[in-house]
Amino acid sequence: MDFDAASRGGDPNRFGTDAFYAALGRAFVAMCAVIPVLFAIEALDVWLAANFDVTVGIIPWDIQGLDGVFFGHFLHDGFDHLYGNSMPLILLGTFVLAAGARRFLFSTLVIMFISGLGVWFTGLPNTVVVGASGVVFGYLGLLLMRGIVERNWWNFAVVLLVGLLNGWQLIGILPTDARISWQGHLFGFLGGIVAAILFRRRRPRHDDPYAPESTLSLP
Repeated sequence: MDFDAASRGGDPNRFGTDAFYAALGRAFVAMCAVIPVLFAIEALDVWLAANFDVTVGIIPWDIQGLDGVFFGHFLHDGFDHLYGNSMPLILLGTFVLAAGARRFLFSTLVIMFISGLGVWFTGLPNTVVVGASGVVFGYLGLLLMRGIVERNWWNFAVVLLVGLLNGWQLIGILPTDARISWQGHLFGFLGGIVAAILFRRRRPRHDDPYAPESTLSLP
């Protein structure tokens, strides 16, 4: 048996293997399915005139707006806002999800919590913050740090690609006068870094180059 060929075809965490591309394809389909859900939420908000943004968005320093730390990421200030987040969410989310569904879920929860709580503590009072851009920047930070702690160069390639395509958006982590929650972007990015460290894939300690990598044990 050609063990080298078998290893290339069977390791979903090794760039270039058949399993890697299969995982990437499944992740892309799954992320594409998420976007219609977000559009359905926005359409329902408009149709019912429910004003979900104020009801369950993040309202800094207001206890009633604390539930937005979780729910605010699913809401948007109109369809244009959602359109702007959709493509980077699909692109970055695909590569994050391809590394494992459980790691994706736990990493996303960490990013949402740190981003949302950061906005709640540092945002301007009497404002409402909504949108998935904190998660987008979280995935960006996660892939960047994952490339460092796991020494996977293709993670850097993804971050570089996103930087080339949407480099102007990276200034979103800096304070601006625009109606942009730079706090959500910044804390989302930091949340991604934390998630990459917490849920990193550990390399085997022995010298077998084809041994499967182990992952951090999750509850």
